[in-house]
Amino acid sequence: MAIAVPNTQHDFEQSIRTLRAQVDERLDHWLTTAPAEDVIGTAMRDGTLAPGKRIRPLLLLFTLRDLQGGSVSDTGLDLACALEMVHAASLFLDDLPCMDNAELRRGRPTIHRQFGEDVAVLGSVALLSQAFSIAASSPDVPAPVRSQLVRILAQATGAQGLVRGQFHDLREGQRARPLDAIARTNRLKTCPLFTAAVEFAALITGASVNCTRHLNGFATELGLAFQLLDDLADGLSPQQIGKDTGKDAGKSTVVSLLGPEAARQHVEEHLARAEQHLINAGVGDGCLAQLLERFCGTPR
Repeated sequence: MAIAVPNTQHDFEQSIRTLRAQVDERLDHWLTTAPAEDVIGTAMRDGTLAPGKRIRPLLLLFTLRDLQGGSVSDTGLDLACALEMVHAASLFLDDLPCMDNAELRRGRPTIHRQFGEDVAVLGSVALLSQAFSIAASSPDVPAPVRSQLVRILAQATGAQGLVRGQFHDLREGQRARPLDAIARTNRLKTCPLFTAAVEFAALITGASVNCTRHLNGFATELGLAFQLLDDLADGLSPQQIGKDTGKDAGKSTVVSLLGPEAARQHVEEHLARAEQHLINAGVGDGCLAQLLERFCGTPR
């Protein structure tokens, strides 16, 4: 399914809408409509297909486009779905009363509020299992590469990735911390799936070590900027951002430590470093660069 490489901002926005629709269609394929009695299946669908930014799938698909041209393969879409499933699974758990105790996500009641805490936990495990199954069974990817995809996904989700980030946020976030400790938590909370997205693309396209390293650096800087923007948005209303706000009250964040203006400056610095990584990777004028420009235009 070929999509023209966008030449203008209008074309790029249309490209984003098209790719999001394709990801949602593929997610719908993988998460088939569950019968009424299948509460786990219904929760998996509702939580994953709820309207969202789909930033992790977009990172993967735009990296593929920058590295290999203007087409989106079924393999790319399937791996994009695996990333979105892992992200949704992490949100099921993050929102639980024993974690962030959230009531609203993507403009809807959180999964545990709708279906119960037991379903939220089991649905999260089921989504993770499905994601790993997709990564392990992509028919057009050689077996050794599939093994690497599974390894990347495992590292992103496990004790050295999302799990560790959430633990740090829960156990350390309520006490005063220096900036480097906050940044370490932010890196673990947000960046692993960003870097997994570009590493997936680099791996299946055979990108060079240098290119992969800079793509990873780009994704890390973008992830850190993304988390800071999320922290800044905590002062908005739930209607504006579609989830609970005020959750950072009393927490040690970059915003609480340095103030909003300094946090915005840090966002700009992360985005500037992300841009340089794209240039060093040899894709400084591609789709990822346009996505980065879109971030630069985000109201803050």
